[in-house]
Amino acid sequence: MKNKEIERIIVERYTTNWATEFEKLKSVLNDYLKTLIYSIEHVGSTAVPGLSAKPIIDIDVIINNKDGFDKIKTILEKLGYTYCGEIGIPGREAFKRDSPLTPFDGSGYQWHQHHLYVCLENSDSLNNHLRLRDYLRTHLEEAQEYGRLKTELAARYPNDIASYVEAKTAFILQILEKVGFNQEILSKIELQNKALKPEAK
Repeated sequence: MKNKEIERIIVERYTTNWATEFEKLKSVLNDYLKTLIYSIEHVGSTAVPGLSAKPIIDIDVIINNKDGFDKIKTILEKLGYTYCGEIGIPGREAFKRDSPLTPFDGSGYQWHQHHLYVCLENSDSLNNHLRLRDYLRTHLEEAQEYGRLKTELAARYPNDIASYVEAKTAFILQILEKVGFNQEILSKIELQNKALKPEAK
């Protein structure tokens, strides 16, 4: 276990800057990954207009299969991302930024803080991200309720990401049940969210 200071959990009011910064990142990633990928999606709470969130952009790079993953991994490493593996989430490969300048596109730009994942098309983890995002985008009252819950939990667990994640899991699961996830998948998501992981949605 690394002796590392725990980053404080802060939930902020929505800003359109999150969408703007995502589009900049998407443009750079598309320039380098080109035909190796299917699409790039802005997911997580920063992708939902009006929703309060931790100010960290979640990016899913979607691939049709794993055939070109080694090439994608090599390109991302050259751009300043370190490969972290699945971290307990099948179908989702996580990458960590090496520097505030990551991705290294030569511009010297200090990019907005973000999490980057390479996800298999139609995987449970990707469907979780996309369906939750799309539901909250079209159900403003529930999105605002979720934002209030996260604000309360950030105040209750300011230095405990595991408890923060687990405490908001029930809200996420009831939405995923509404959009058609079966009990087997919901149970897997619940177990995954009980694990200590720093890249919470």
